[in-house]
Amino acid sequence: MIRNILFIMFDQLRWDYLSCYGHPHLHTPHIDRLAARGVRFDRAYIQSPICGSSRMSTYTGRYVHSHGASWNGIPLKVGEITMGDHLRKAGMGCWLVGKTHMRADAEGMARLGLEPDSLIGARVAECGFDVFERDDGMLPEGPDGAYDPDGAKTYNEWLRDKGYDSDNPWHDFANSGLDAEGNVLSGWFLKNSPEAANIAEEDSETPYLTGRGIEFMQQAEGPWCCHLSYIKPHWPYIVPEPYSSMYGPEHVLPVVRSEAERQNAHPVLKAFMDTKIGQTFSRQDVREAVIPAYMGLIKQADDQMGRLFAWLEETGRDKDTVIVLTSDHGDFLGDHWMGEKTFFHDTSTRVPLIIYDPSPEADATRGTVCEALVESIDLAPTFVEIAGGEVAGHILEGESLMPILRGERAGTLRDYVICEYDYSGSPLAKLLGVSVRDAVMFMIADTRWKLIHCEGGFRPLLFDLENDPQELVDLGESEAHGDVIAGMYDKLFQWARRPSQRTTRSEAQLIEMRGKSGRRGVVLGVYDENDTALELTVKYRGRTAKPWQEIVKPKE
Repeated sequence: MIRNILFIMFDQLRWDYLSCYGHPHLHTPHIDRLAARGVRFDRAYIQSPICGSSRMSTYTGRYVHSHGASWNGIPLKVGEITMGDHLRKAGMGCWLVGKTHMRADAEGMARLGLEPDSLIGARVAECGFDVFERDDGMLPEGPDGAYDPDGAKTYNEWLRDKGYDSDNPWHDFANSGLDAEGNVLSGWFLKNSPEAANIAEEDSETPYLTGRGIEFMQQAEGPWCCHLSYIKPHWPYIVPEPYSSMYGPEHVLPVVRSEAERQNAHPVLKAFMDTKIGQTFSRQDVREAVIPAYMGLIKQADDQMGRLFAWLEETGRDKDTVIVLTSDHGDFLGDHWMGEKTFFHDTSTRVPLIIYDPSPEADATRGTVCEALVESIDLAPTFVEIAGGEVAGHILEGESLMPILRGERAGTLRDYVICEYDYSGSPLAKLLGVSVRDAVMFMIADTRWKLIHCEGGFRPLLFDLENDPQELVDLGESEAHGDVIAGMYDKLFQWARRPSQRTTRSEAQLIEMRGKSGRRGVVLGVYDENDTALELTVKYRGRTAKPWQEIVKPKE
């Protein structure tokens, strides 16, 4: 009997940087073994190519257009129902160990009188999770202060207790190297990526969070969902030994880009290429410095999965726990003349997704690969079904993957996936002369075509995923593809017209409401009482009353 869910998410892990997804040099045997025991989804897409909004879609089971937290630092509205809310209703706890990148709606909480230290207030402030440990893993500091003053808070205290003496050991040890004179070589500077992080491997971030995840499960009372959310292989790109020396320039795959792609780039795409990040990652020396460290971080993550899975098997937890492994987005790493993740190529928007279901009903699908179009918002309804709850289809916009896991269906019911990006708070909006309202983009893709719509009067982009899987040739100006573009826009408009904000009444309740007012005395359009059913007007028949003149006394 399934009692628990271990929901593992990595940050900025590319789908094609695991050996079970085809990477020729980066061997990830522990994650591969999980895939051999479960289902590997080959076309899983996120809903936004940036940490915060992607995660908010995963945690709410709703598109960005629905929940509104469209960029990092934009709060999730206080009224949004989350994965934790759905699971607790079904009798399953929902706990966090690691990162969410969630920003609480402080104004909304204050308006409703929700105190952050109350049970409900704490859940609302933490994206619906009960918190075992939140670690967003980021404590950058600049002239205006820290990016996130609470970043790596507990981890930094833990490091200091172990003797890593610094006001910010997250930076000085876990994410920096050290030269022969004792100078800190900051991991923020990409030239230092080949350096070994100045920390014992077992004290670095990924082993630390693995240990905390195990500690949670050791004391947890089920049924529970544990969101074990890792910080790496997200930048800073630096890793301790032995992983720092495992890979070199010879393991860096050829870059996926072309000069024609850059010269003919759509103006919005060109703006992303021309950012400092894009320009830097377009250099081969940068790629050769960064990518071996990125691979080392992933290799370390896989080894920690081996540690984690071994513990589950030793304790028997693997017999009653569904294991889900995915990422919040990818990383361009110089492909398409870009770094980071904030555009819509598969490099960024396609993620690994592996689900292991220990129940006998899933035996028929073990080791299989599903080619169906899957979205990150599918996880929330899947978890609700695992917990034995009823999926609230008027709230959750994804679909449960349980029929695929149990071999009842080969694919999902959708014929396209959606991804969105809001760059209204980015300097790119000013550079492009785009208003806050128009600084948004939408991606719609099926198994053959990917269309990208940019608000602000720009033409669309179009890629032929069948004949151009590397997405190098933009067909958005091709007259020969006018019908394809129109067809993809029809699908996008169909998606945009969905009633996503009608979340307070279910479909069944709406059907039940039909005609209900007629049984509660509302009589509209009836000329004669005999033109409608007697039972509907019985309260209005055979009644008597005095003339009002006999009741109301004339004024003196």
